[in-house]
Amino acid sequence: MNNQMDSSVTTEVVESVTQQTNVFMEFWHNINWNKILAFGVSKALQILFFLLIFLVIKKIGNVFIQKTFQNYRKKKHISLSRLDTLNTLTHNLFNSLLGFFLAYAILSAIGIPVGTLLAGAGVIGLALSLGAQGFVSDIVNGFFILLEKQVDVGDVVEFDEISGTVVDVNLKTTTVKSFDGTLNFVPNRYITIVSNKSREDMRAQIDIRLFPDADMGLVNSLIEQVNERLVPKYPEITQAPNNLGLLDIGNGQFAVRIILFTLNGSQYDIQNTFFQEYLSALTKEGIAIPVTNINFPD
Repeated sequence: MNNQMDSSVTTEVVESVTQQTNVFMEFWHNINWNKILAFGVSKALQILFFLLIFLVIKKIGNVFIQKTFQNYRKKKHISLSRLDTLNTLTHNLFNSLLGFFLAYAILSAIGIPVGTLLAGAGVIGLALSLGAQGFVSDIVNGFFILLEKQVDVGDVVEFDEISGTVVDVNLKTTTVKSFDGTLNFVPNRYITIVSNKSREDMRAQIDIRLFPDADMGLVNSLIEQVNERLVPKYPEITQAPNNLGLLDIGNGQFAVRIILFTLNGSQYDIQNTFFQEYLSALTKEGIAIPVTNINFPD
């Protein structure tokens, strides 16, 4: 009895397996392999075509961008730091744009609904943008700071309460070294007013105090001799010294005021040098000099 039942079960299992095998074989034989192969080859050729177009456009575009920035580097008064930053930014934007179109073309070719993916990505991007508004503001403001040539590395600038020398400029932050050595990393979104003190010639003002009874003829002659001797040695001087004569500087005090203009960054050294030479020439000729002030421009 048990043997008959075992035999019946075995027969049913074998028939079930055979039936499933027959179904699979029928499904397998009904597959249109020629159509699938043709579809795969067609899509592969399309993707290969898109890749070739992408590589050609990328090569041509990168060469064009590189040549453009190389031509700019040959020009004077162009910040290499700004050019490097804009060069990198332009390459990244160009390659990202090409990559987006390549991905769009490939996904469309293989039948993936790109519109649905973009809609979902838009929702995710909106959520991310809400949390990254400060970062985006830094990038946008930094781009226009570089594009409009507002600051260069080495410029003396003032951002609200921060002043000093610019040591680095990029899309995210601008680094300013204060005159006491403090290194300030300023997010670009906080830079609203830029006071650049390095774009125009700088004024050097020297006040030499004198007693009212000083021989002004001799004083002016000595000052002119110093000017004739020193000015040719300093090509940084853009406007020759101008002797304004004896001025009343208040509190019953008088001073000879000399004004000259120099390239930015040279004003302090030239100002000190001329002041010392004036002082030496006047004292050597017996001109009595009270305490003398030297005024640095703001």
